[in-house]
Amino acid sequence: MTDVRVWPGSPYPLGATWDGKGVNFALFSAHAEKVELCLFNTKGTRELHRIPLPEYTDQVWHGYFPDVRAGQLYGYRVYGPYEPQQGHRFNHHKLLIDPYAKSLRGDFKWTDAHFGYVVGHEDEDLSFDTRDNAAAMPKCEVVDTAFTWGQDTPPRRQWHETIIYEMHVRGFTANHKGVAAQYRGTFAGLSNPDVISYLKNLGVTAVELLPIHAFIDERALADRGLSNYWGYNSLAFFAPHPGYLATGALEEFKTCVHLLHDAGIEVILDVVYNHTAEGNHMGPTLSLKGIDNATYYKLDEEDPRYYADFTGCGNVLNLHRHGVQQLVLDSLRYWVEEMHIDGFRFDLATALARESVDFDLHAGFLDAIGQDPVLSRVKRIAEPWDLGDDGYQLGNFPPGWGEWNDQYRDVVRRFWHGESDLVPELATRLTGSSDIFNHRGRHAWASINFVTAHDGFTLRDLVSYSEKHNEANLEDNQDGTDANYSDNHGVEGETDDPEIREIRLRQQKNFLATLLLSEGTPMLTAGDEFGRSQGGNNNAYCQDNEISWLNREEVDEEGRNLSEFAHRLIRLRRDHIVFHRYRFFQGDTVAGTTMKDITWLKPDGEEKTKEDWEEAQTCCLSYLLNGEAGEYHLTAKGEPEPDDTFLVILNSLDEEIEHCLPPISTGKDWQLVFDTCERDSFSASRRCDDNSTYKVSPKSFVLMVRCSDSGHSNPSQADG
Repeated sequence: MTDVRVWPGSPYPLGATWDGKGVNFALFSAHAEKVELCLFNTKGTRELHRIPLPEYTDQVWHGYFPDVRAGQLYGYRVYGPYEPQQGHRFNHHKLLIDPYAKSLRGDFKWTDAHFGYVVGHEDEDLSFDTRDNAAAMPKCEVVDTAFTWGQDTPPRRQWHETIIYEMHVRGFTANHKGVAAQYRGTFAGLSNPDVISYLKNLGVTAVELLPIHAFIDERALADRGLSNYWGYNSLAFFAPHPGYLATGALEEFKTCVHLLHDAGIEVILDVVYNHTAEGNHMGPTLSLKGIDNATYYKLDEEDPRYYADFTGCGNVLNLHRHGVQQLVLDSLRYWVEEMHIDGFRFDLATALARESVDFDLHAGFLDAIGQDPVLSRVKRIAEPWDLGDDGYQLGNFPPGWGEWNDQYRDVVRRFWHGESDLVPELATRLTGSSDIFNHRGRHAWASINFVTAHDGFTLRDLVSYSEKHNEANLEDNQDGTDANYSDNHGVEGETDDPEIREIRLRQQKNFLATLLLSEGTPMLTAGDEFGRSQGGNNNAYCQDNEISWLNREEVDEEGRNLSEFAHRLIRLRRDHIVFHRYRFFQGDTVAGTTMKDITWLKPDGEEKTKEDWEEAQTCCLSYLLNGEAGEYHLTAKGEPEPDDTFLVILNSLDEEIEHCLPPISTGKDWQLVFDTCERDSFSASRRCDDNSTYKVSPKSFVLMVRCSDSGHSNPSQADG
């Protein structure tokens, strides 16, 4: 194959571009001296041709091959200086993954041949290694991205209406008996009608998928017989992880997105652009390290042999360089325009906004996304920290971003754990964390509230274990955080004790009610709605097995009870704008009424004073949400949409309290919506007079609604 031409047009698109007649291959490298395209047979087992890319334009090596077709397997060999002390690690003996590859074929196998240096000479000058690694590398595949989307329409949910469901593609269906065995753990499995129906009936509006970009297992895990289950070890930013494709075809992923959209559910991807699978200075040469190490990665300024590392994973991408920033932005646009993705959650997002060393609100990457006509219109969520100096940046991302709020998580956990002196901060967290987000025109939805996430205890384990139990990770239980704010309620782990099981169920309901009735954007972790356990493992990143997989077919009686409660809560939030306001509460009397938009109460039913807020040792919080306080939402005529008025009572004490039900100007009497101390929490239909007292049981969440003068609405009877 010798027919190589120049792409008939400008600019030169990066990656492998199939135009229906031939393929243009283009690779960005500022320091390479020569780039060879390597073409393989259909199985990827034999290298057929090596052809130098003939043109070098604007730091892009490129060539047009009229005889190549979609389905062709390929890789690159890049020539240049091997000078680790200067930051250059070119080694043409290593087959490299195209950073723009849209599909990978074949398995990755660990071998010493993947390293650019001779393994065993680590403490010397990193001697140049001449072994070929092609046999152990997956191959890039030229793809035809054509797909009939039909009438696919992104749901485009408003932020304040969003309920996120964090889930793992493999773990969600790996145990699902209703999914054919060959499709379990894949996008095809996620497309199963029963799975789509479950998500739709649950009522969530978006699924946030743990990383689906092609990734590999770290060698240390592979050597221990474990794997990188979570996937935070990216190898290619455009290619779906091959293990999630039952058929190997991109259409499988697109079909999944299409079906979720048909169900009104958005798809958000958890993306890892802060580092790659190539690790530190002793890591393998698989892609960017061999294409142009000094450009793609941040290097130690004093000794470029080493990498800057704000991620704890050995390297960090240098998004300050235009070619690197273009790679990430092109990847994001590809997933939106070609794959119809609705948003992204950026892992360790602070690392993406370090122009040199320090975090910069106006970093080039953040500014580029903010003005991009495609990316500025999708949901953007920051994990607002990394492991570098001054890496904690919660609240400091630009307008338009949501941010994971770990302060919400910790305060809610500590409150229900029974810690005192938390009520003032809890009040702030439940109303959207205005102390963090109420600036630069940001709104309460910017706070992504969560009690659990993939990283940490599940909800059931949070109330069943006082200590982590990560022995299966083979790290002597040293991994995972110790700051869990958890409680086993008397027995570590599973138990048959009915009293312990009852309080655990109640506490799970308390956490769910707190999360789903707080202002901000709630994120529910898959399985928490029915009490999934990981056996006390709070760092199951390497457990691709029953520890991590969901099993909805074996849910116990408490789990079914919890699931019913979660369904009702989600519908309650959806149906009442007062629980998902667009704007922050003001705490002022609303024009035309005698009530404030929110009124904080004491157990005697009187409004809290400044002195009451300063009172120590309190573990009870109650407040009124005024449904007549407009500006929650506007009708089609531009008028404020009224809602019911609710009384919210949280009691984390180990003793009962009596709470006076306050008389207010609207409506008459109070109707119980739910009480978490009752087994069937939503079933009670109890009407209570003004000025009467309601006995709030220990460790309970109570919600009441104000009865209208002409009868009353009854949220407790909402369809579950």
